[in-house]
Amino acid sequence: MKGEMKQDQAAAATELGYVFTFLLGVLLLSMFSVWAWDIENSTRTRWNEQALEENLREVAAAVERADAASRLDANSFYAEPVLLRAIHSDVSALTLILDDSELTLIDDRGIYTDAVSISGASSTVHSGEVNLGKSLKVWVIYDDGEVIITHIGPQSK
Repeated sequence: MKGEMKQDQAAAATELGYVFTFLLGVLLLSMFSVWAWDIENSTRTRWNEQALEENLREVAAAVERADAASRLDANSFYAEPVLLRAIHSDVSALTLILDDSELTLIDDRGIYTDAVSISGASSTVHSGEVNLGKSLKVWVIYDDGEVIITHIGPQSK
């Protein structure tokens, strides 16, 4: 039983239509996936920047409060923990540095870098360096005429 091959152009056109429709669907889904990933990635980056800025501002405000405590009584002891907002980044590359004029956030990778000026309204010395990868809490401590930042809480006095 030998059959003859028939040329059915309508059926071939239908099959080609199915293939092209499938490929168009794959293309559109791929484009949507890339678009959605880009939105998610840029949102995460924006949230990280906002969280880091807010963390920096909160630590700077705690330093200002420690300065205020030193102006009230130079022999006082002041300690304040600042809970940091979580970020989606390599926090071991982030370091807070406090000096007499500003609080600086330094990123070893060069992605996030920011600074906040300290008022300097008191005669205290400001110092300290905290790697944010070690703790989600930064302590601001005033003792013996010096305001320091550290990730280790104060010892009992």
